[in-house]
Amino acid sequence: MDRYAGVLEEAVDGARQQERHYQLLSALQSLVKELPSSFQQRLSYTTLSDLALALLDGTVFEIVQGLLEIQHLTEKSLYNQRLRLQNEHRVLRQALRQKHQEAQQGCQPHNLPVLQAAQQRELEAVEHRIREEQRAMDQKIVLELDRKVADQQSTLEKAGVTGFYVTTNPQELTLQMNLLELIRKLQQRGCQAGGAAL
Repeated sequence: MDRYAGVLEEAVDGARQQERHYQLLSALQSLVKELPSSFQQRLSYTTLSDLALALLDGTVFEIVQGLLEIQHLTEKSLYNQRLRLQNEHRVLRQALRQKHQEAQQGCQPHNLPVLQAAQQRELEAVEHRIREEQRAMDQKIVLELDRKVADQQSTLEKAGVTGFYVTTNPQELTLQMNLLELIRKLQQRGCQAGGAAL
């Protein structure tokens, strides 16, 4: 008798899973209509069905939320690093201006043109250094964000989310961003595991 109860329970669970898959697929098909037609064409029924299957147990929603939180923390950290650098540059410029003003005030009038020329060279050297430091910081930020994207792609690929793999192809990145947006919209609608409200 227990054997039959187990078989019946499995059948009921299978029917629930199938119904849930259908609900997720239906919601995805509805959301895809909001995307540009060029991306609608790339999201076939099979792709959406596979995505709905990946979303069934709710794990992918949690993964996406975690990745989003990590991304926000990374972006905030990088932004703060850039702000610190800009502040250091501002302080450096102010100190240099102050130093130049004090030197000019204590300078003999006949030496002023020589002093001003030397100060101009010093100012140009400092501005060049500042530009190089800002360029290096911006490159560091871009590389860090690129690494974060690759980590996200790899994580979602390992989680079995269709359409995700490590790539730098702009069209594929845009498609992945659209897939992420679909997942987030489903999450906002409450379509996580157990949530039937679509």
